[in-house]
Amino acid sequence: MVSRLFKVYGPYAGRVNVYNYISQNKKAEAVIVKTRAVILREIKYRDQSKICSLYTRDFGKISVIVKGVRNPKNKLTGLFSPGNVVELVLYKKNSREIQLVSDGNLLLSPMVPAPDLDRFAILYKIIDLVRHATEVNEKNPAVFTLLTGTLEELYSIDSNYQQLYTWFLLRFVSLLGFQPSLRFCVISGKELMPAVESMKLTELYFVMNPGGLALPGASGESSATKQLIPMRLVILLRTFASTRFPSGNSIKADPADIEMLWNLLQDYCSLHFGHAKPSKNLSIISQILLK
Repeated sequence: MVSRLFKVYGPYAGRVNVYNYISQNKKAEAVIVKTRAVILREIKYRDQSKICSLYTRDFGKISVIVKGVRNPKNKLTGLFSPGNVVELVLYKKNSREIQLVSDGNLLLSPMVPAPDLDRFAILYKIIDLVRHATEVNEKNPAVFTLLTGTLEELYSIDSNYQQLYTWFLLRFVSLLGFQPSLRFCVISGKELMPAVESMKLTELYFVMNPGGLALPGASGESSATKQLIPMRLVILLRTFASTRFPSGNSIKADPADIEMLWNLLQDYCSLHFGHAKPSKNLSIISQILLK
């Protein structure tokens, strides 16, 4: 049976069990570590093994090899599928690019309670984005918590996939250092809501770079990096930003407005992740977001 995250993660959150293998000169060459991870990608290797990309709680994004896992008799068979949340025991060497998995168990799977094509479409957007927008071996517990919490909600029977993915995009881009300014005008620094009321505004600009909302008079002349959006979309964007975690249909909004916001945030993510990554990754990220 698949364990729910809140039951497994609760009292043991943040712990890593480490057992050092010490050589005769007392210098640690390798360790056995226990960590939680999300499977981002799997590749068949040789006859019965796999090489997988993982996002881990304790080490960020890493690659691992799982020997013999494609043998139906292997106890880890089925564990290393994209979207699974697992607890793993790794034989880890810092000098090695691909770490060795020695044991593991399943915590959460997109196959439970039942497969769903719409769910899988959002799942692959999320895990592909994390795989391409994060750096190898850069620990970021906040990103891991966001990823696992989003997947847990995505796999629940009452999840609103459209709302959840929109919320994830805003949180993810913010955690990676590109949080848009939604309270103050990103150009003038003036507080937005009092200005909106006094000027009786019905629209604001969303400026792509620098990121955030801007008053019409302060948004500059170029139209290449800004988009005029109605106040209802401004309010919806601020609602997503202030929502700690969406569950089901907790955010009341027209699906058409959610779609507009989704597209806006995808453009924003593509631009800023592209600035932080090589041009090849920008092309990949853009393809992921447009799927």
